[in-house]
Amino acid sequence: MSKVTVESEMAGSIWKILVQVGSDVQEGDTLIIIEAMKMEIPVIASDSGRVTEILVKEGDQVSDGDPVVRLDA
Repeated sequence: MSKVTVESEMAGSIWKILVQVGSDVQEGDTLIIIEAMKMEIPVIASDSGRVTEILVKEGDQVSDGDPVVRLDA
């Protein structure tokens, strides 16, 4: 298995985390929702796999490119 780090694609606030450690996800699934400029921006799984680590919590501020979730793909 390979390790995959999913990154934020824009700066904003973590509004909602939709997965838990141990969750199985498919490529294209929404993992986290970021609120930016009064819009909800989904953070999408780039690969299928199992969530091994969630690197943020709701309310955290993130920048473009910040790691938010790690997967075993």
